[in-house]
Amino acid sequence: MRVVWMREFGGPEVLVPGEAPDPVAGDGQVVVEVAFANITFVETQLRAGGPGPFRPELPIVPGNGVGGVISAVGPGVDPDLAGQRVVTSTGGSGGYAERVAVDAAAVFPVPEGLALDAAVALLADGRTATGLIHATGVRPGDRVLVEAAAGGVGGLLVQLAKAAGASVVGAAGGPAKVAQVQGADVVVDYLRPDWTSTAGEVDVVFDGVGGAIGTAASGLLRRGGRMAIYGLASGSWAEVSEVDAAARDVTLVRSLGGPEDMRTFTKSALTEAAEGRLTPVIGRRFPLAQASEAHAAMQSRTTVGKTLLVP
Repeated sequence: MRVVWMREFGGPEVLVPGEAPDPVAGDGQVVVEVAFANITFVETQLRAGGPGPFRPELPIVPGNGVGGVISAVGPGVDPDLAGQRVVTSTGGSGGYAERVAVDAAAVFPVPEGLALDAAVALLADGRTATGLIHATGVRPGDRVLVEAAAGGVGGLLVQLAKAAGASVVGAAGGPAKVAQVQGADVVVDYLRPDWTSTAGEVDVVFDGVGGAIGTAASGLLRRGGRMAIYGLASGSWAEVSEVDAAARDVTLVRSLGGPEDMRTFTKSALTEAAEGRLTPVIGRRFPLAQASEAHAAMQSRTTVGKTLLVP
């Protein structure tokens, strides 16, 4: 089968099309014919050798989220799963490929009426956004700041916060990204020096950027506010003192829960999308062989919403 290999850390050019043996469904596993593979910003950081959830042993086929149709089932798996549309994580690698073998327990059926590409776009971003809304307890009357509001997670956070009854300040970097923010009550450009005064005080901050932007955003929180620190698109975490936060009665959220919580958040996101209440933005699709171009586009900050690979 066709795959994308990463044999060294570095720029997008280290992602090289190649081949690998077709996977076989082992005990408790299924094989999924991949129709779409999602790309996360964390994967671009991992490829570059930067901070991430783990540092893999090379060579690897990157990618941790795919969607497609189950083509084979292994021993101990319900044969009726064959032919079902599903989305699934791959365990950290292996997703930039035409086929994957995964545990049957890891797949999520795609609800009727939900397009497969939309379901893949929601696999990582939907569970993250849903978990963040839950963890911060967004409620009617809250004023919420969403950083990177034109991105995959940010765009979903805007929708979910509005559905919870909050007013939303969407923050993005640069005029082009600001123009792509949808659904927010106020939109600010966090590359402008006066952006915090334009944004004003808020009850909740969703910090997916980190660095100076996240640190500045923390200063906008009212007493008793909540700040979810979940990303470092800038390359570093926001510097927010636990002591200072406690003195201001600010709750810092750094975890969304365990595996079962994440499964619950994933199912919720897929259901909300199937019922028309949550819509992921898919900015660009790239052929599998152009994974390096997809990573380059994401790093240049020219993409909006979710970027997908199409085997």
